[in-house]
Amino acid sequence: MKTKMMILVSVLALMFNGCKHVTDKETTEKEMYLFSYFNGNGDGLHLAYSTDGMVWNSLRNDTVWLRPTVGKDKLMRDPSIVQDEEGTFHMVWTSGWWDQGIGYASSKDLIHWSEQKNIPVMEGFEGTRNTWAPELFYDKADKTFYIFWASTVPGAFPELATSEREKGLNHRQYYVTTKDFKTFSDTKLYFEPGFSVIDGSIVQKGNTYYLFVKNENSAPAEKNIRVTANTKPYDFPIEVSAPITGDYWAEGPAPLQVGDYVYVYFDKYTQGKYGAIRSLDMKVWEDVSDSITFPKGIRHGTAFKVKASVVENLK
Repeated sequence: MKTKMMILVSVLALMFNGCKHVTDKETTEKEMYLFSYFNGNGDGLHLAYSTDGMVWNSLRNDTVWLRPTVGKDKLMRDPSIVQDEEGTFHMVWTSGWWDQGIGYASSKDLIHWSEQKNIPVMEGFEGTRNTWAPELFYDKADKTFYIFWASTVPGAFPELATSEREKGLNHRQYYVTTKDFKTFSDTKLYFEPGFSVIDGSIVQKGNTYYLFVKNENSAPAEKNIRVTANTKPYDFPIEVSAPITGDYWAEGPAPLQVGDYVYVYFDKYTQGKYGAIRSLDMKVWEDVSDSITFPKGIRHGTAFKVKASVVENLK
């Protein structure tokens, strides 16, 4: 009887240690990084991966993972992806040049996607000319998704001097919130810094939220990335930093924390290549554009952290 009891205890101990080993493995699973982007005029979702935030390699030979089916132009530009606490990936994107809504879809593995939907975020603002570069941010503190984007609403703000090419475009950032992508708050103004502003994106470091934006003024031309900060992911101070990017035109800032650094990747769109800066203190920025590697033809997207198993499954 004693022998049988000892055997049972040994078996239970092995089972417990095995379960503990699996749990520990899941807890300590290595993290990697993904970058969502598009090519051309908005062909669909492309993905690249990295282990260090410096060298990025395309997945599946840079083919399209999801092609757009919604929007007037049926485009997929500026794909922004976040993962919630249950593991679901949510994506929004620019679905057309002159739409009043944005595209949305979700996925458990970034391979199989839900039915694409149009979210009519600006239909309540008469005359809205565009809805560009929607960005997702998931605030874990209150389990809320923020979706913010750039729109021009004629007459809403004092006119700015613009180039002939951008005549009449005077963007501001608007937003909605949601917890389930089924019901949404009313659309409200998100950020009004006194200049034409597009391409907002957020990273949280510690207890501070940093909002990166592009100054889109065109006469005289700015076309650079700036940053402001707050203790919550809204009501950002309208005072922004001096340009944190260099003497080139930049758009589509995509922040990502890698170790102690926060990287901000961006599209050097007049040069047809990608650039990056990084900072340890969010004040002094080092340009590392010449040290990074991205797939050829990459356009405006987002960088995000995932478990290594997600990337292995994509491979």
